[in-house]
Amino acid sequence: MDKDILTIPEAASFCAVDRVTMWRWVKSGGLKVSVTPGGHHRILKENLESFLIDCGMYPLATKSFPRNRVLIVDDDLMIRKTLSQTLFNYKYETETAGNGFEAGIKTVQFKPDLITLDLIMPGMMDGFAVCRYLKNDPTTSGVKILILTGYDTEENRDKIMEAGADDFLVKPIEVDLLIRHIEVLLGGKSGRKHHGSVGQ
Repeated sequence: MDKDILTIPEAASFCAVDRVTMWRWVKSGGLKVSVTPGGHHRILKENLESFLIDCGMYPLATKSFPRNRVLIVDDDLMIRKTLSQTLFNYKYETETAGNGFEAGIKTVQFKPDLITLDLIMPGMMDGFAVCRYLKNDPTTSGVKILILTGYDTEENRDKIMEAGADDFLVKPIEVDLLIRHIEVLLGGKSGRKHHGSVGQ
């Protein structure tokens, strides 16, 4: 259904619930609605999406509403968790990988629109190798790669951009700056405002 404003029956059908359930959500005050001069209720699709996510119905929301996918590749578990939660708050669908080998597998399985990629990781495939591998493969070359690293040297910047990376940010990264760079790379818009930093 390609509509931005939904009636109660349309919203119920969109979420695969009955009208009674939809009315319960509206009357609880959790789901924002507008009332026309004729007394009819209308729901903005973006408000419905936010409500579903806030209520923990994330799988339903991702099924009903298309969203950009971001694969987070970093050997630091805390950074993976922080980035995943941050991007979830901005309504991105996320998956994580802890090393280069796992990143290759997850890219094929998850089919991300963008990858945030750490440069220095354990194992045979560091960020440089992952970037070259993905950009040289015709099936993954179109995936945007945003480097997030604490190792900011001119040599690293030159090497990773030559490998095909699309953008480069240095940790710790302000969340608003991160989201702006992701939006530019994907040509889209994010959801709610959030302040803080990632990778400290």
